[in-house]
Amino acid sequence: MIKLSSVLLVDDAAATNDLNERLLKQLGLADRYFAATDGVAALATLEDIAADAQPSSPVLVPLDVKMPGMDGMAFVEAYQRLPENHQQSVVIVMHTATRNSADLGRIEALPIAGLVSKPLTKEKVDTILKLHYQRQFPGA
Repeated sequence: MIKLSSVLLVDDAAATNDLNERLLKQLGLADRYFAATDGVAALATLEDIAADAQPSSPVLVPLDVKMPGMDGMAFVEAYQRLPENHQQSVVIVMHTATRNSADLGRIEALPIAGLVSKPLTKEKVDTILKLHYQRQFPGA
């Protein structure tokens, strides 16, 4: 499998970022991993790493919906104001435990690649790869 250039894990629970990073590293998903516990830090990191990303070496952003300060929805709104060349190689997948229908309705209206429930698993990551990168794990 061709690796992604980067993964930016965004969740206000550092433990969730750590667990997801361990899983993704074990799966050999990307060359570089970054983590942020709030939307502001995530946006700054994304601006740096997206500038170097190409469609052939994209960035995956599993993004938590509910975070203090700049939540996932506000992050996506701010992300849309980044230059187009920073957006073209980024795939944002909301990563949430919410079942609130109002939240889910707002999420569906966002220009994101999809929604995945917590926790991340190999099967969920493989589905993301197939749907958004036309890649999959060997033997999957």
